[in-house]
Amino acid sequence: MKIKTAELTGTALDFTVTMLEMPHLVWGKTIGLHEHSNQIIVPELKSPDCYSPFTGWSQGGPIIEREKITISDALDEWVAGSKGRLTYFGPTPLVAAMRCYVASKLGDEVDIPAELVQSNPI
Repeated sequence: MKIKTAELTGTALDFTVTMLEMPHLVWGKTIGLHEHSNQIIVPELKSPDCYSPFTGWSQGGPIIEREKITISDALDEWVAGSKGRLTYFGPTPLVAAMRCYVASKLGDEVDIPAELVQSNPI
């Protein structure tokens, strides 16, 4: 299912970042959705096995640093920029930064499994 990068949130955003960070994973085989918490589960990570770079600085922070993404506040939103070209907004610094990261690699639209949109409406 196609979705605008600027609208990514929740498990859809986690999934997209996970696939960029760990492209060897295969949806439904080596990566999945926890049935109760709706979190992305990556069994090879061991502990913790959930991957949520849009909520956890320990996972999202290194991406921001490596990709040199800048973050600042803009009225009621956060804005993230990459290499002076891309600007993405979000309700938190990590959401804005992860949207910016995804856009820098995949563009303004991404393809994600439909159940991720349905499990965590955007």
